[in-house]
Amino acid sequence: MPTEDARVESVRNHWWWRPDWPAGRPLYACHLTLDDQPELRDLIRHYQDALAHLGYLDLIPPGSLHLTMQRVGFVDEVSPAELNSVAERIADRLRDAPAPVVTFHEPTVREEGIFLKALPAEPVYTLRLAVYQAIESVLGPRMRPLAPPARERYVPHVSVAYVNSDGPAQPVYDALSRVHQAPVTVTFRVAPILDFHRDHQMYEWTRALPIPIGPR
Repeated sequence: MPTEDARVESVRNHWWWRPDWPAGRPLYACHLTLDDQPELRDLIRHYQDALAHLGYLDLIPPGSLHLTMQRVGFVDEVSPAELNSVAERIADRLRDAPAPVVTFHEPTVREEGIFLKALPAEPVYTLRLAVYQAIESVLGPRMRPLAPPARERYVPHVSVAYVNSDGPAQPVYDALSRVHQAPVTVTFRVAPILDFHRDHQMYEWTRALPIPIGPR
């Protein structure tokens, strides 16, 4: 069932094109993926099964599930040499970093999507800050955004579904209220750099450069 966060009355299409991110323009990002998190993927599947009849939702396939963390830069703005340097700096920063241990449970409904929060948020925020500092040491003010949001504004989460057209929110709440699942606690041990795009009405990546978190 959904969390008790402030309820929304309606949902709206998530797939509008951002001014600086048109079709055909991939970017590099350091996000957390779920390739090695079968219990979390299973939890998400239960919620997706409950939502499958709602045509205005795009359920996220297993290969596209991720926890959004930190953008590196657009592929056309970051040279291969710079990307290699970024990867090296991130690896250096994360070598002694604690692997985030977080719990996922009930979904949150927002206007453009349904997601599971990572709780507590602090371990992921700390990791994101380390990744940002590594990227900034290579790219400097060319980074977008220039800094992570303030801690209280960052809500680390894994999305379950995105909204593809405007519609009422109540059917989403009704569907999720019928699902009762135990929480899942996971440890993230890899922070890959992804070649990331959203050209096909879904966030996807064509390659991933894995970077371990913590001692090798």
